[in-house]
Parts: sequence; C-alpha cells; structure tokens
Amino acid sequence: MTVQEISRVIDGKRVIVKKPELLIPAGNLEKLKVAIHYGADAVYLGGQEFGLRSNAGNFTLEDMAEGVEFAKKYGAKIYVTTNIFAHNENMDGLEEYLKGIEKAGVTGIIVADPLIIETCKRVAPSVEVHLSTQQSLSNWKAAQYWKEEGLHRLVLAREASYEEMKEIKEKVDIEIEAFVHGAMCIAYSGRCTLSNHMTARDSNRGGCCQSCRWDYDLVQTVSQHKDAKELPLFQEEDAHFAMSPKDLNLILSIPKMIEIGIDSLKVEGRMKSIHYVATVATVYRKVIDAYCADPDNFEFKQEWLDELDKCANRDTAPAFFEGVPGHQEQMFGNHSKKTTYDFAGLVLDYNEETGIVTLEQRNHFKPGHEVEFFGPEIENFTQTVEKIWDEDGNELDAARHPLQIVKFKVDQPVYVNNMMRKNILQ
Repeated sequence: MTVQEISRVIDGKRVIVKKPELLIPAGNLEKLKVAIHYGADAVYLGGQEFGLRSNAGNFTLEDMAEGVEFAKKYGAKIYVTTNIFAHNENMDGLEEYLKGIEKAGVTGIIVADPLIIETCKRVAPSVEVHLSTQQSLSNWKAAQYWKEEGLHRLVLAREASYEEMKEIKEKVDIEIEAFVHGAMCIAYSGRCTLSNHMTARDSNRGGCCQSCRWDYDLVQTVSQHKDAKELPLFQEEDAHFAMSPKDLNLILSIPKMIEIGIDSLKVEGRMKSIHYVATVATVYRKVIDAYCADPDNFEFKQEWLDELDKCANRDTAPAFFEGVPGHQEQMFGNHSKKTTYDFAGLVLDYNEETGIVTLEQRNHFKPGHEVEFFGPEIENFTQTVEKIWDEDGNELDAARHPLQIVKFKVDQPVYVNNMMRKNILQ
C-alpha cells in the first residue's frame, strides 16, 4: 500500500484519508452502547456459544440484534467472536447459530477453527469472516494463504512486530487488524492450557481462569522423606511473582500504525468495566482523530497518557511491537501499577435550570470529595461535591449504596452517559 493511498494533500495540508477503525470490546449491551457513545467505530462481542470468554456476560442472538440496531444509528459495526478450537461435541448447533448471527445483522465473525470458517462461508455467506489472533498470524505468506481461503480480515498475532505488520500490509491486499491495548497472554497468541491443568477448564473453549495471573511462590524440598519440609525461596517481604506479562499499550505508536495502513486498531477487554471502556475509547479516539487531521504537525499530549492511568490498568508496555522485549521490560513483576481513580457515577439526567445532576452511584463518594466528569460532549472538569440528595430530596451524608440514584449540584453542564470518577487518594 502506498503513502498516497493513506494520505493526501488537501488545501496545502497532508491529511490521512484512510483512517483506521477503532475496535472496542463489549461484554454486554451496556458496554456496547458505552463503547459506541465514546467513539468506537466497531464493537466486538461474544455470543453464549463458541467464544473464548465464558465469564464476560455475553450476548443472546436477541441481544446481538438489539446491539446491531443501536450500532447502525451511529454508523458502527458489530463483530462476534466464534473463536473456540472446536472438539467433536462442539459441532452441534453450529450451523443454526451462524444463521442466527447472520439474521441478527452482524457484520462479521472472528474465527480460529477452519471448521467454523468453512461452515460460516457455506451457511451465512453475507457475514464477513475474520481470522482470530488465535491462529498466530505473523508473516505475509500465511496472510496470502488465508486471503486465498476467502477471508475478509486477518487479526495479527499479538507477537507480530511493527516490521512484520508493515511487510504484511505491503505484500498482501487484505484488511489487517492489530491489538493496541489490553491484556497479553503468556502463551503464544492465547494457545494456553494452564487452566486445563489447574482448574479442569478448557481455556481454548471459553474457560480461561487466568492462572498466569495468580501469585506464586518458589519452594525447595529439602529431603525425599515423607516428613520432608518445603522451604520458601523468597523472603516474606519479597514480592510474589506471576507468569503474566504487562498489559499492551501502543498509544504512542498509533501514528506509525496509521502510516502503514493498519485497518483496525483493537482494544482487548470484554470483561472490563464501562469506565475502562469509556476511558480507553476516548483516548484512542482523540489520538487517531488528531493525527489523521494533521499528521505532519501532530504532537502527542501528556494528558492522553494521564487519562489512561485513571482507569484500572496493570503496568503497560509496547510488548513485541519493536521486537522481542527483555525480561524487565515485559514481565509484570511486583504489581507496581496503582490505579489513581475510581469510577463513581454514571450521569442519568441534568437539569439546565438548577444545575442538578442525577447519577447512578458506582462507588462511594461524599460531600467534600473532589470528583471529575468526562464524556465525549465535554472537556474534563473537576467539581467539589457539596450536598447530596436521594431521589426523594432527602439530604445524604454519603452516596454509599451500589447503584443508588443520587443528585447534587454541578458548576458546568453534563450530559446523559457522561461519567464521574474520584481520586482514590483523597
């Protein structure tokens, strides 16, 4: 793909004309609507069968149809993960399920197993087939193979480097999707069996229990007798270790990915909160739009990095984007990342005449707390909470009950589905 196909000079200024899709995860309908409201061009989700996140809430076929209708209003697309590695017993109901996905109006499915690829092309031909990252694609010849098999899009392995991405885009004319943010699997593109061994749950059929993120100790057996003792090799004050790596964060590399023509920038996290979804979608939306509008004069803002730190994250790193990372660059280590903010409330209503906001409480807050509002219609602003009232107008000493409906006065206008968070250090 040439530079001219990605950008053009318009009115004397180079602009990006091939803007990548921002693809955000959704574990349920609420998260889907939040993702689109906060800037997603497309959302991927899991159904109740044939996916890898059995604990994500997931969607019935009726939920999918509702999500598709909502997405259409905003020009967004919906993709469904059907990325298990199927065993014989998983074949029952597959054709009917794929026909149901097609009927719901879903744009595409994300697939790892050739059985599901073949079946979808045969029984649901209007549905795009996207190759899952589970297939560990990291070279252009494999990309060419899958193109010839009739796939519409290829999701690259998380281990693919920038140079590998670039060469694939140059040599194969097919849509390419790459992960830019979220959890990394310790196994090769998710091909892990730790859960199978440790909890008897098949991670490649939706049962991953994230064993790699547990805390582990090392012990030494000092004799072979039945009364042998196991001596810890760590001191009590030492940090426990996990096998999992840091989370992926390629926010600083988005310009490079845009310039080589990556078609879709994907965020991981179907089990994350709506606050995480909104925060990450907002930041990536701002970076993509700012760079595409004026790439030659683009300047990265520190506030974008600061914003990402306000949602629940582990330590982050660019992973394999610039090549194989060293141990210290990649391993999670002593859990040093500290989340700075808690999601405190979701805006349900705002009265322009009185300046009173109605919120659904999501975390404890009280008068005297400084809170921050954010959303796609407003610039972030902080506000000191003065008095809080319940739905009936009774004054409260705190908003202490989950999902409690509360009200208080704010100095600036807010909008439905804006969010409020508080600094946890106060």
